[in-house]
Amino acid sequence: MNQSLHITTQRLELLPCSLEVAQAVITRNKSQVEKLLGVRVPNDWYESEVLDIFPMYAQMLIDDPSQLGWGVWLMIHIADSTLIGDLGFIGKPDGTGTVEMGYEVLSAYRQQGFAFEAVKALVDFAFTHQELKRIIAHSPDDRVASIRILEKLGMQQIAKDENLLEWELKLESR
Repeated sequence: MNQSLHITTQRLELLPCSLEVAQAVITRNKSQVEKLLGVRVPNDWYESEVLDIFPMYAQMLIDDPSQLGWGVWLMIHIADSTLIGDLGFIGKPDGTGTVEMGYEVLSAYRQQGFAFEAVKALVDFAFTHQELKRIIAHSPDDRVASIRILEKLGMQQIAKDENLLEWELKLESR
């Protein structure tokens, strides 16, 4: 994947989070993040779970800039010019061609189809890379909306550990 990445859907623009943006997020410099992205960043995005991985993500990009696109992507609502969530992978495909995916949408934008629209677009894009053979995801067994998104993508539940479900989507099953 390269630096000029972006994906546009009917209502969203998906951008891989650059090192510069990641560093601004880590320092909680909201005005700098908004300036770099050219969008509004709601305060509640700074309460999201993804923020915990930004230090590791920034280091991943420093160590290997070609990881851009295999990490955090930002979900921009085009009509509102607002950051409404994030999604992405935990690094490049491993030796078996597998990546793990996650996603999150801010509460004001949930139950409107944005998560599925974004995740489907990113999955379709990722599967254009021949090294990728399989995507896995995890979801608590009580997150009905997340489960529906994974099922709609065609993912199959392959394991359950305590209250956590593991899902997979294989290239050949698409």
